[in-house]
Amino acid sequence: MRSTIKKGVLGLFIVLGVVMLTYIIYKNNTKSFSPEDTVEFSSGDLQLEVFYNRPYKKGREIFGGLVPYNEVWRTGANEATTFTTTKDVLIDGSPLRAGTYTLWTIPSRDSWKVIFNSEMYPWGITADKVPSRIPEYDVLTIEVPVRRLKTTVEQFSIIFEEEREFINLNLAWDKTLIRIPIRDPETLERIKGF
Repeated sequence: MRSTIKKGVLGLFIVLGVVMLTYIIYKNNTKSFSPEDTVEFSSGDLQLEVFYNRPYKKGREIFGGLVPYNEVWRTGANEATTFTTTKDVLIDGSPLRAGTYTLWTIPSRDSWKVIFNSEMYPWGITADKVPSRIPEYDVLTIEVPVRRLKTTVEQFSIIFEEEREFINLNLAWDKTLIRIPIRDPETLERIKGF
C-alpha cells in the first residue's frame, strides 16, 4: 500500500515537473518573438512606468488584421501591459488615482478606446485566446484619435514624450500612432499660478 502511494506521489511530481518545464519553454520562446520592455518617465515626485512586450510586424497587416478592429487588445503580447503612476494624474482630463493598472485598448480605424483596469492578469489572453481582462474592474476608459504615420514602425513601441504641460504616452506600430495625454494636476496648478 505504501509503495503504491509513493509511486502515485512520485508520478504526480513528474507530471507537475513536465507541465512547469513546458510552460517555461513556451514562455521563453514567445518572449524571443516579443521581448519585454519597460519605459519610464520621471519629473519631481511623479514617476510613470509602462511594462509591455513588443511584437514585430513581420510583413503582416496589423490593425484590422492581426489586431482586429473593435475588439479588446492586450496592447502588446504575452503578459498584460501594465501602467504605473506614483501620483494621481489626469488622463485626457479624467482623474486616475496613483497605482498600477493593466492597459487595454480597442483599436478602430479612426480612434482607439484606452482602458485602465485595476486587476493584474498573469497573461494577456486566456487559453481560448480571449483577452483575460474582466470589464468590471475597468476604472477609466477614454477615446483618442488615430494618427497616420508616413513611415512604418516595425516593432510595437510605447514611449513617453513631454509636450508643454502634457506627458504624452505614445503607442506606435505599423503606420498607426495614438497619443494618450497625461497631466500632473499639481504641476498644472503651479504653472497656472505663475
